[in-house]
Amino acid sequence: MTQFKQSRLEATMPFVITACVSLLCAFHSLAARADDAMPANEQWAVHGQLTNITQWHPQFRSPYSGPNSLESNGRTEETTDLTLFAGLRLWRGAELWVNTEIDQGFGLSNTLGVAGFPSGEAYKVGANTPYLRVPRVFIRQVIPLGGAEQQVESAANQLTGVRSADNVTLTVGKFSVVDIFDTNSYAHDPRADFMNWSAIDGGAFDYAADPWGYTYGAAAEWSQDWWTLRGGLFQLSGAPNAKITRVDFKQRSLVGEIEARHQWQGHPGKVKLLAFVNRAQMARYADAVELARGTGATPDVSLVRHDRSRAGFVLNLEQELTSDLGAFARVSARDGSKETYEFTEIDRSLSAGLSLKGDRWGRRDDVLGVAMVVNALSGAAQEYFAAGGLGLLIGDGKLNYAPEKIMEMYYSLRLDSHLALSFDYQHIANPAYNRDRGPVSIYGVRLHAEF
Repeated sequence: MTQFKQSRLEATMPFVITACVSLLCAFHSLAARADDAMPANEQWAVHGQLTNITQWHPQFRSPYSGPNSLESNGRTEETTDLTLFAGLRLWRGAELWVNTEIDQGFGLSNTLGVAGFPSGEAYKVGANTPYLRVPRVFIRQVIPLGGAEQQVESAANQLTGVRSADNVTLTVGKFSVVDIFDTNSYAHDPRADFMNWSAIDGGAFDYAADPWGYTYGAAAEWSQDWWTLRGGLFQLSGAPNAKITRVDFKQRSLVGEIEARHQWQGHPGKVKLLAFVNRAQMARYADAVELARGTGATPDVSLVRHDRSRAGFVLNLEQELTSDLGAFARVSARDGSKETYEFTEIDRSLSAGLSLKGDRWGRRDDVLGVAMVVNALSGAAQEYFAAGGLGLLIGDGKLNYAPEKIMEMYYSLRLDSHLALSFDYQHIANPAYNRDRGPVSIYGVRLHAEF
């Protein structure tokens, strides 16, 4: 299996490198033209991005492994995605956006073996050959409520224009829940900042998503002075993290968030409190374990699914400390008696970190980031995985439980206004909550271009 994986990477790498170089040259040319002719109030816009992430890890201690384990003999994998963001102003305050994307590549061990998985650009599906998909198609309507006028800069999924500070924003269509909820200025974008799943989002936030992280839904945001209220209704997959082929809200997720903005010694900060409730056919870990004891089999959550609800929360903080230094932290938890439905096997999570711009060493557009994460499982989940059960991402066949501990550090080197090269290191102790395996060091290089 390992030889096959290595040959697969070797076969695709020449294509990836050639494509990256060609596309980066095209991006740079188009971006230069766009900068020279930026309209004051855009009626339409086209943006693009290209991201390639290569990650590898050396051999690590592993006395045993299971179907969902991180492979211990050392691996190298890469992912590449090329996205086109096309937007059109429909009428006053309304925008239509369609994103098309070409994806290729695999996460380490096919995106298995670590609850806080090390690449936010690695999906739960992979392919040697590039394939086309449409991750986002949505309409956004902004309804002004008064207040100071704010300039909106041109960006991916955002047209240049002016809007009032107090407003109601409605978003309907296909997009990612975390496009709107649980955002953070310092830790939220695997194409630009941290890469680890449990650093860029609240680890226990089991948000509605297909294997690529998108779903159908609607969200409303009410912004007034120093606060914003958000609410959304989203479609859950038909089965845990399955592909979504049609609109059907029989299984659904409700999300609410309140955001408070403030100033601390002249520096801006935000505090957000998010709550979610998922309603779907899902299993209780205890039921799966009890059934397995009666039959002498390995516990299997797919045999005991019933219509149930599960709730959780995320406390999300960000604070600028100085003009070049920012801090972030998230605390998240959820009902751990039931199986993970969409995201990953994390029932409690604490993450915190710092983001430092390069002003102090004469590289003001460079960024150095450091984060620490601790992820944990509920007692019911521990019993299930210790008995050999499998989840969406983890399952070593047995479990000597310990919290999963992750340290991530990255340096983003800005090559020009449209191109950045990042170097990333992650140290993961007790991968998949198993003190018998690891620790593992994961090294990464990220190339990101945008126009």
